[in-house]
Amino acid sequence: MKIKVLIEGMSCGNCANHVTEALSELSGVSKVEVKLEEKFALIEAENTLAEDTIKSAIEEVGYEVVGIEVI
Repeated sequence: MKIKVLIEGMSCGNCANHVTEALSELSGVSKVEVKLEEKFALIEAENTLAEDTIKSAIEEVGYEVVGIEVI
């Protein structure tokens, strides 16, 4: 399953690293790719992830989730 997460508040490589680390720690996540300039993250997961779980992980490191979609 692939999930695209639209994120506001990232402005540098460190921001992207924080989001990558936070999402990588979620259970079942096999790959995370953050596109800083496009303001989104792509998550590859072995199972379904709850939107609240994704949102909480990103908000805990200081960024805002503005949309989540399964692609």
